[in-house]
Amino acid sequence: MSTRYATNVVLALASGFVIVAVFAFSPNVAGWIAFAVTGVFVLAMTAGASLLPRRSWTQRGLDSAVAALAAWTIVETLVFGGAAQTWITFGAAAGMLALALAGLTAHELTTERVVHSLESSEQRERYQQEAFA
Repeated sequence: MSTRYATNVVLALASGFVIVAVFAFSPNVAGWIAFAVTGVFVLAMTAGASLLPRRSWTQRGLDSAVAALAAWTIVETLVFGGAAQTWITFGAAAGMLALALAGLTAHELTTERVVHSLESSEQRERYQQEAFA
């Protein structure tokens, strides 16, 4: 499994969890959940992933945007409160979810995926020809 795929899936799950938590809990509790999950955890995961050598430029750009949103989440959960914090946290988590989906899409569009698909279809045709021969 590719680390790009794994980090984007974890990011999607974390941001989806915070989106639900924002409306399921009080603003204070949701703020601390957002601080921990989409702030500290995502920032640490993105910083660690950016050190990996096989990250594409596209993924590094997405990682930079995610890191900026994670840093913003840390700041906004400590500064704002009430309804403002709820909606700002929701927006930041929704942005992270969109970036995670963009990363998953970029992963699927890479050359290795296209080559793998072509190899699979060639093998399938070869097996079908052998079966009918």
